[in-house]
Amino acid sequence: MSRPDSTVPVLAVDGPSGSGKGTISRAVAEALGWHLLDSGAIYRAVGYAASMAGIDLSDTAAVTRCTETAKIVFRDPKDGGETRVIVNGHDATDEIRTETCGAAASAIAAIPAVRAALLDKQRSFRKPPGLVADGRDMGTVVFADAPYKVFLTASADERARRRYKQLKEKGLAVTLSTLLREIEARDERDATRKVAPLRPATGALIIDTTGIPVGEVVARVLAVVQSA
Repeated sequence: MSRPDSTVPVLAVDGPSGSGKGTISRAVAEALGWHLLDSGAIYRAVGYAASMAGIDLSDTAAVTRCTETAKIVFRDPKDGGETRVIVNGHDATDEIRTETCGAAASAIAAIPAVRAALLDKQRSFRKPPGLVADGRDMGTVVFADAPYKVFLTASADERARRRYKQLKEKGLAVTLSTLLREIEARDERDATRKVAPLRPATGALIIDTTGIPVGEVVARVLAVVQSA
């Protein structure tokens, strides 16, 4: 694998589940004409692959092997819709967005060997003219040298409502109370894990998106790059 060009600018957008990272990052990447990395989708895809293989997520060696061998492809649809995530030949785009898959992603993300195995894959997205990297440790670990860093957050209740609306629109059976419990549990796991815990990067602009229109958040994030 060729070494990514460290001179290519990166905007790291970190934050917890449901904080708006995906929506904001896509809009900002489109506005800038930059590439987009959805790192959470990579972890979710590995969790999905492990689940389909019947792997116990507590078996760190087996999960690491799965991470190294899983074939994960991001395919941009011709109609401009949602990027499709292909896992071992199967279109798993909808499946990986469930909270169950999100919990699996959080669990495997705590495994140091899994994080190490995915570093090069994530960094390979750094290509001209620039990259918007959406995740939980983009500004602290994966692209620690990124010149632009943002940390998005929102109340747990707000994030649960957003996820509920998103999943219901996809036709998935979910309850708001269950989503809230799962989000709070994931917050705890992500913030307390020993490897790359969820936290704002040094110097990152912290934006609480609770009750703020998407367009306003996008404008504030774009200003981080455009005013530099």
